Amino acid sequence: MRDDRISTPAREAQAGYRFVIITLDAHAAGPAARIAPRLQKDFPGIEVSVHAAAEWAENPAALARAKADVASANVIVANLLFIEEHINAILPDLQRVRDGLDAFVGVIADPQIVKLTRMGDLDMSKPASGAMALLKKLRGTKTPSASSGEKQMSMLRRLPKILRFIPGTAQDMRAWFLSMQYWLGGSDDNIEQMIRYLTGRYARGQGWKAPVAKAPIDYPEVGLYHPSLPQRITTRLADLPRPEGAVGTVGLMLLRSYILASDCAHYDAVIAALEAQGLAVVPAFAGGLDARPAVEAYFRTAEGPSIDALVSLSGFSMVGGPAYNDSPAAVAALIALDVPYIAAHPLEFQTLGQWAASGGGLGPVETTMLVALPEIDGATNPTVFAGRHGAEGCTGCAQNCKGVIDSKVMSPCRERITSLAEKTARLVRLRATRNADKKVGVVLFGFPPNAGAAGTAAYLGVFESLHNTLKAMRDDGYTVTVPETVDDLRAAVLKGNSAVYGQPANVHAVVSAEDMVRNTPPLKAIEAVWGPAPGRVQSDGRGVFVLGQQFGNVFVGLQPTFGYEGDPMRLLFERGFAPTHAFVQFYLWMRNTFSADVILHFGMHGALEFMPGKQTGMGARDWPDRLIGEMPNIYLYAANNPSEASLAKRRSNAITITHLTPPLAQSGLYKGLADLKDSLGRWRSTAPDAPERTDLAVLIGEQAKAVDLAGLPLISCGSSFWKPKAR
Repeated sequence: MRDDRISTPAREAQAGYRFVIITLDAHAAGPAARIAPRLQKDFPGIEVSVHAAAEWAENPAALARAKADVASANVIVANLLFIEEHINAILPDLQRVRDGLDAFVGVIADPQIVKLTRMGDLDMSKPASGAMALLKKLRGTKTPSASSGEKQMSMLRRLPKILRFIPGTAQDMRAWFLSMQYWLGGSDDNIEQMIRYLTGRYARGQGWKAPVAKAPIDYPEVGLYHPSLPQRITTRLADLPRPEGAVGTVGLMLLRSYILASDCAHYDAVIAALEAQGLAVVPAFAGGLDARPAVEAYFRTAEGPSIDALVSLSGFSMVGGPAYNDSPAAVAALIALDVPYIAAHPLEFQTLGQWAASGGGLGPVETTMLVALPEIDGATNPTVFAGRHGAEGCTGCAQNCKGVIDSKVMSPCRERITSLAEKTARLVRLRATRNADKKVGVVLFGFPPNAGAAGTAAYLGVFESLHNTLKAMRDDGYTVTVPETVDDLRAAVLKGNSAVYGQPANVHAVVSAEDMVRNTPPLKAIEAVWGPAPGRVQSDGRGVFVLGQQFGNVFVGLQPTFGYEGDPMRLLFERGFAPTHAFVQFYLWMRNTFSADVILHFGMHGALEFMPGKQTGMGARDWPDRLIGEMPNIYLYAANNPSEASLAKRRSNAITITHLTPPLAQSGLYKGLADLKDSLGRWRSTAPDAPERTDLAVLIGEQAKAVDLAGLPLISCGSSFWKPKAR
C-alpha cells in the first residue's frame, strides 16, 4: 500500500480490497457480477462494485452507496461522466480520496474527472506530465467525421505497443491507454482482464501473486448483431437472417457496449417484434459515439439506401452521444439516407417501475439526452422500450412485470416494443404504398366550442390551404375528389346534414353504443368520468357522431370538443381525467373503420397532444398514446410556436411541417391622422383654463375635416370638439 495513502475510518474498517467503477449506466454491472468468482481465486477478498450515475437523481440511496464505496476504495475507475449533475454529485468525494488510492483511472469523461488520474508515476493533474498532449492527439480533429472514430481506435491500439518500450512515466501512460482499451471492449473477458491488470500492477500490501493479465480482446468497431448468430456478432450482411417474403427492411442502431457486455435482452425483443411484423432487420453498431460508420457500412449502397426505415435504440444523438452533439453532421447523414428516422430509448436514469408510476414520465436530463438531442437531428416517434427493474416491478401496462427481476440487466418493455414495431411497420408501409392507394385522415379543429370557430387555426386560412393541399394531392396521384371552390369545400364539411342533427359539421358516420362497448379498450376509464357509452357529448343517445366529409380516399374530420361545456380546458389540467366518448371514438374510427394510413392534423392546434398523461415518455395508459396509437401523424404547425410544436412531437408522435406566419408590421398612421393624433395629445395635456386650449380645439376640428372625420362626434373628457354635421 502506498505510503502517502490517506487513512480513513472507512478504509480501516473494510473487510476486503475495493475496486470501484463509477460510470454513466449499469451495463458493466452484469460482467462484474459474472466475473467475481473467477477474480476471487487469484485475488481473495477483492470486491468489485459498479455505480451508475444515471440512477442517482431518482435514487438517492444509490448515490449514498457510491459515496460510501468511494470513501473505502483502493482503486477507482471513472468513465462516461459528462453530465454536470453527475460530476457535481461525486467529484468532491473523488477529489477527497484521490491521493490515498492505489490508482485512480479517469477515461472517456469530463476533463475534471480525467485530470484526477493518478497511476504510479503518472499524475494528470500536473501539466508537465505531457498526458494532455497525447489526449489531444487521440481526440483528433475538432469536427468528427465518419472515419475519425475508427482512426482514434486504431491509434488507441497502437499506442500501448509503442509505449511498452519507453521507460518511466510512459509505462503508466501505457497502462492508462490499456485501461481505456479494455473498457471500450467491455465484454466479460475484457472487464476481468482490466481489473486483473490494474490490481496486479497497482495494488499494494496484499501479498497476491497476480497472474499476468491477457491483452485486450479486439472486437469489430463496426459490425452487425443478431441473437441467432453463433457468435452473435458478424461483419457480413449475408450472415443475417431474413424473413421469407419480408415487406421491408429496417436498420437498427445499437450500442456496442451493451452487445459486448451481453446485455441484449432488450435488443433481442425489438428484433423479434420487427421480424414478427414481416420486416427484415439489420442491427448494426459502431464503436465510440458516432453511428455514421455503421450507417455507411450497412444502410447505404452506391445506388442509395438499402433500408426503408432507421430506428435508433441507443437513446443518444446520432453523432456525439451524451458527450457532445454534432447535429449538422447527423442531419447531413440522414438527408443522404432519406428514410424515416425513429428514436427509441432505454431508461437509464430511473427504473421501469418509477417511470410507469410517474406523472411526468422522463426527467429533465432524460428528456434532453434521450428526446431533445435526437429530435434536433431529425428523429421522430420517441418511444421508451426498455429499462432496469427495481424491487417494485412495473405496472405500466397490462403485462404487470412483477416479482424478482435481475436489476443488473436491461429488461424489454414488451408492450412499448410491440407499439414501436407497429409504428415502424406503418411508416415502412406508408413509404411503399402507391399514392393512389393511401388513405389519409385530415383533422380540423373547432375551439372554443360553440363559438363558430370550427375549421380555424392560428395564422392559417384553413379551408383555403386545405383546398390547395387537396389539389396538390390529386395532382400527385392521390385518389381524392376536390370540391370546385373553397366555399364548396367548407360547405361540404361544415354544413351538409349538420342542421338535421344539430351538429357543427356534417355527420359522416355514427358509432353505436354497442360498438363502443365492444371495441374501446379504455372504456372503463372514460365511463368513470362521462358515464355509460355513448355519453351526452356529440351524441343522440344511441351512438356518437363522427363529423366530417369523405373525398375519395381522404376523410376531412372535425375534432370533437374535449371537455365540459363552459369549462373546456378543465380536461387538460386535471389529473385522472379522460377525454369524452366522442373524442376517443373519432380517433378509433379513423384507425379501425376508415383505416387511415396517415393522419394530418391541419393547423395549430388541436387537443390531442394536450390530453392527460406523462409530459414525455408516453406509456400505454397515457391518453395521447391511447388515441393516436401507432398511426403516422403529420402536423401542419405555425413556425412561431416551437414550444407547443415540441409537445406535439413528444406526446403524439407528430412529424411537424411548419408554415410561416403572415408577415405583420406596425402600419402607423398617414400624415393627416398623425397630425390629428399629435394635436389631440397636446389638447389633453393642456390645462382646462389655458387660452391655447381653445385654439387647439379649432385646429383639431380643421384637421378632422381634412381626414373626413369631421362628421363624427369625437368626445374627450366629456367635451365635444365640434358638433356633428346636420343630417
